[in-house]
Amino acid sequence: MNAEDFSFLKRLVETPSPSGYEQPAQRVIKGQLADVADNLHTDVMGNLICELKGQGGPKVMLAGHCDEIGFMVQYIDDRGFIYFGAIGGVDPHLSPGQRVVVHTDQGEIPGVIGKKAIHLIEPKDREKVINLKKQFIDIGCSTREEVEALIQIGDPVTFAVGVQTLQNDRATSRAFDDKMGAFIVTEVMKQVKEQGVIAADLFAVSTVQEEIGLRGAVTSSYGVKPDVGIVVEVTHATDYPDVEQSAIGRVELGKGPVIARGANINPVLFKLLVETAATEDIPIQIIGVPRATGTDANVMQLSRGGVATALLGIPLRYMHTPVETLSLPDLDQAIKLLVAVVKRIDGDTSFIPE
Repeated sequence: MNAEDFSFLKRLVETPSPSGYEQPAQRVIKGQLADVADNLHTDVMGNLICELKGQGGPKVMLAGHCDEIGFMVQYIDDRGFIYFGAIGGVDPHLSPGQRVVVHTDQGEIPGVIGKKAIHLIEPKDREKVINLKKQFIDIGCSTREEVEALIQIGDPVTFAVGVQTLQNDRATSRAFDDKMGAFIVTEVMKQVKEQGVIAADLFAVSTVQEEIGLRGAVTSSYGVKPDVGIVVEVTHATDYPDVEQSAIGRVELGKGPVIARGANINPVLFKLLVETAATEDIPIQIIGVPRATGTDANVMQLSRGGVATALLGIPLRYMHTPVETLSLPDLDQAIKLLVAVVKRIDGDTSFIPE
């Protein structure tokens, strides 16, 4: 990944966008696509939809969700401590003792999620998980009035960590799930534009509210009415301790993007992805998903009369933590694969299973 692309990825991932509060991240993506799109608009849900017109071929929709997990301010007590609820699937094991940022109309307010010192915890209670409803944020204020001068009920909160590179072209951050996917579909759109006209009408969609029920994908799929859809998501890596490979499959960082196979996936589109990867010498991994995938691909497949859908995953360690970790070359390979696949789809391509 070159420095310019990494800078865009870093900026996107570090821009706050908990579910329902995605517009700061959408503005970052819009800045990348403003000179690319034939049509660029935001729908009433907040999905960002970029269209690149083809030559009368089928509609192809690439989707990655830009929302992240986080918290929401719900109550401020008289001593100035802030109680909060989870936005999306937050593990209550992780939050005590973490630094956070409250995102307000007045700017970012730093804080910490308080944690009683181990010395003060009874031995029998030291291994218990603290209920999220009992956790609180301390921003340094001493009264409710001090806090209310800075923060409003409903303000979103994120962990106060950003992108950091590790060894072997790996990187760690909060919110790779799934701003990494929104980054990939944006880069695919840019490269397809650079390489010239394609047959298909291509739509790159940065969807919203995936973490609270795939909501943006429902409305954007209905609105775009794609014939073909490919969702780009994170998928669980199984190459680190205490993860049972037999339950998920062998998924490793740095071994290429992961193509899902199962009922949620159109078999013709799956075959096209696999064959294109072989032709282009792109490493891939395959996992079997016997049921609905739990991703935007689930609702996309069932939109209107049905959509030929595929799911392309990027291996991710430590999902839904502040230290999600991935391999940057896997992103590059996914972009290369999607560009090649999109260029192969034309008006004669049928995705009817036979």
